[in-house]
Amino acid sequence: MEPLDRNKWLLLTSSVGVLALLAVAAFQENVLVEWRQIQSRATVDHAPIAVQLRQIVNPGLGTADRCVSCHVAMAPGEQSVIGPGMQAHPPVVHDPGEFGCTVCHGGQGRATVKADAHGAVPFWPEPMLPVRMSQAGCGTCHVATRVPRHAALVAARATFERLDCLACHRVDGRGGTIRPDGGGMEGPDLSRAGLAGYDRDWYAGHTARASMAAPGPWTISFGPVTEADRAEVDRYLATRVGAPRLIEAKSVFLSSGCLGCHKVSGVGGDEGPDLTRGGEKDPARVDFTAVRGDRTVANWLSAHARAPWAVVAGSQMPALALTDDTVEALTFYTLSLRRRTIVDTYLPRDRVRVTRFGEREFEADGASLYGAFCAGCHGRQGEGHRSPGMFAFPSVANPDFLAVAPDALIAATIRDGRPGRRMRAWGDGSAGLTVDDVPALVAYLRALGGTPAPSDPRPPRWATGNADDGARLFAGSCAGCHGPNGEGGEGPALNNPVLLEHATDTFFAETIARGRRGTGMGGFVEPSPARRTLSRGEIESIVTFIRSWGGPS
Repeated sequence: MEPLDRNKWLLLTSSVGVLALLAVAAFQENVLVEWRQIQSRATVDHAPIAVQLRQIVNPGLGTADRCVSCHVAMAPGEQSVIGPGMQAHPPVVHDPGEFGCTVCHGGQGRATVKADAHGAVPFWPEPMLPVRMSQAGCGTCHVATRVPRHAALVAARATFERLDCLACHRVDGRGGTIRPDGGGMEGPDLSRAGLAGYDRDWYAGHTARASMAAPGPWTISFGPVTEADRAEVDRYLATRVGAPRLIEAKSVFLSSGCLGCHKVSGVGGDEGPDLTRGGEKDPARVDFTAVRGDRTVANWLSAHARAPWAVVAGSQMPALALTDDTVEALTFYTLSLRRRTIVDTYLPRDRVRVTRFGEREFEADGASLYGAFCAGCHGRQGEGHRSPGMFAFPSVANPDFLAVAPDALIAATIRDGRPGRRMRAWGDGSAGLTVDDVPALVAYLRALGGTPAPSDPRPPRWATGNADDGARLFAGSCAGCHGPNGEGGEGPALNNPVLLEHATDTFFAETIARGRRGTGMGGFVEPSPARRTLSRGEIESIVTFIRSWGGPS
C-alpha cells in the first residue's frame, strides 16, 4: 500500500473514532446524565415534566445553583412535582427559590454531576455541610445574639414546657396538638419568635383572656406564672430563630470556655487560631493522617476536639475529655462560622449589630462570662484542669484558695492576667471582656466555691521574717514545685508581678500553712512524712523572701 493510501486510511479511521466518541458523549449528556434520568421519572398531575436544566440565579448574592435540576420539587413553583426522591423543601425562614441552595448548604452550585455538586471531589474548597448539620449554614450570614449558656438554655426550655405552653403553641415542630378534651391549637407558632417578635406583654393578655374563657384549654393549660418563670419564657423565646440545633450548639460552645483561647467576631483570647471563619476550612489543606473515617472537615473537627495533640502535632489545646454530644455540638458550631460577603440588601440585622456595633453574642452575667471565657482552662465548675505536657490550670473554685484570696487579688488576676503564663489580661478590652465584667466574675467564683471573701484585720504587708532564712527554707521545701526562682513548674509561678502586687502576706502565709486540697500543695504546719514541718516563724521568713522578688511594699 502506498504511503498516501495509508495516510488516507489513518485519517478515515481516526475521524470515525472521534465521531464515535462524540456520539457516545452526546448520548451520555442528553440521555444518561443523572439529572435527566431523575426528571424523566417525575410527573405533575400524572403528566411528565419538561426535561431541562433548571437553576436558581441570584445576582445580589452572586449565586447560580443548578441543584434543582435533580431536586426539582425544591425549585420555585414546582413543589407539586412527584417522583422518586422528590420532596418540597421544609419550611424555613428564607425562600429557597430566592436564595438558592449553596448559600446555606455549601457545594458547587454550577455543577450538574452529583459528586461535583456536593463538593465531594478533590480540591473543591466548599463541600456540602453534613445533612445532620444543615442548620450550620445559617452562620454564613447570621450571628445569633443573646444566646445563653447551655445550662440556662436547658432551664429556660424546661420552664416553657413545664408551664404547658406547648399545649397551644407549636415550637420547632413540637406542640400545638389537639387533645382528647378539645384543648390545644389555640396560639401561633413560636418557632421564629426571636426573629419576628412577639407580644412582650403576653402574660397580661393571657390572664385577661383566661378570666373570660369558657372551660377548655385556657382553664386547663394556663395558670398563674411567677415573674421568674416569665423571664425564663422570654429568654427561651428570644432564642427561637428558626435554627434550634444551631442555637443548641452555640450554647454548648459558650459553656465550654472556647473563647478563652479563640476569637470569634473579635471576641475571645488569642492563644489559639481565630475561629471567625473556622467553618470555611479547605479540606484540601487539612492533614487527615491521624483522622479515622471520611476525609471531611466535620470529621477532622470532631477528632481534633477529642484529642488535639494527636491530630495537630504540638497543639497547645488541652484535651478536655468531652462527651460525644459535646463534640458533636462543638463541631456543628465551628462549621457554622462562615462569613460570606453580603450586599447591604441582604445583610441581616443580627450580623450588623455584632460586627458593626459590637453587640455581644452571649449573655453577660457572671455564670455566662465564666462559661464562655474561663471554663476551658479552669473547668466548668472551677475544678481546674491538667493536660499532658502542660502546666496545670488551677482550681479557681477551690475553697482553700477562696478562703485566703481577697477579692482584689482575684479581680486583679482577671483584669491584669499573669505575665509570662497562659493567663492573659482580660481587662484591656481587646478580648470582649471589660473591667465592668470583673465584679460579676468574682461574685460567680465566690458562689461556685461557696466561700465568702476573707476578713483580715492585718495590713496587706505585715511579714517581717528573715529573708536569708526564708531563701534557705524556700530552696528546701518550695523550689521543687515552684522553681528555684519562683518561675513555676508543677506549682504556679510565685515570682509574678501581678501576684506579688496584689496578694497579701496572709494569702501567702495561710496557703503555706494550710495547703490546698485537691492539689500537690500540702499544709506545712501539720506533721507529714513527705515534707518537713514549718513553724509560723519559718513561714513568715519564706513570705519575706518571696517579697524580695518585687512588688510594692
